[in-house]
Amino acid sequence: MSEQANSTDNTLRHRIKSFVLRQGRMSKGQQAAIDRVWPQYGLEADAGLLDLAQVFGRDAPTYVEIGFGMGSSLAQMAQDNPQNNYIGIEVHRPGVGALCKLIEEKNLTNIRIFNHDAVEILEKQIPQNSLSGVYLFFPDPWHKARHKKRRIVQPEFVAKLAEHLVPGGEFHMATDWEDYSEHMMEVMSAAPDYTNAAGVGQFTPRPDYRPLTKFEQRGHRLGHGVWDLIFTKL
Repeated sequence: MSEQANSTDNTLRHRIKSFVLRQGRMSKGQQAAIDRVWPQYGLEADAGLLDLAQVFGRDAPTYVEIGFGMGSSLAQMAQDNPQNNYIGIEVHRPGVGALCKLIEEKNLTNIRIFNHDAVEILEKQIPQNSLSGVYLFFPDPWHKARHKKRRIVQPEFVAKLAEHLVPGGEFHMATDWEDYSEHMMEVMSAAPDYTNAAGVGQFTPRPDYRPLTKFEQRGHRLGHGVWDLIFTKL
């Protein structure tokens, strides 16, 4: 193993994870959907660098959602934009099962799924300069001061992410924690590879392509804020 590869492995092995792997309950329906859908639409971790045209059977703009939760937003975007390819990455298996059910219900063919750590997938399996956009919607805010180092939006992460975006590609974040939105703005505004699509220091109104989730609708009724940020790779 080369010194560089060994260094990369050590970095990944000792990296502070931005998620806790919760053992959520898998329903029988979710498991059955995985059994049916995964052979065609699932992507295996550690299978090497992807050939996206081969994976999807076509050349098309490709978007990645990191931490898609139960998959509703990703499935809706894929349904509304059949001209695009979508890759969802989620560590929690019940969420993978829920997305598999939506793929069946909506008859979607333009989604592929990883059930793994997004940082490792980006590092090892997503080609550089291959993504038209990356979505990070409502990540764990790690709101306690001692836990903020676990937030996924950090200078090292966004610099690595830029390597995988095409010039003009977008990194779209959304959060309902104002403190995290300010953290995102600080990190992204200092990142040399990006420019703020809304203008310096400005948040972006929710674009039509980002579905309004039930959780978000409830938050609006209760007067909670939601902040979107879109930064474009230079």
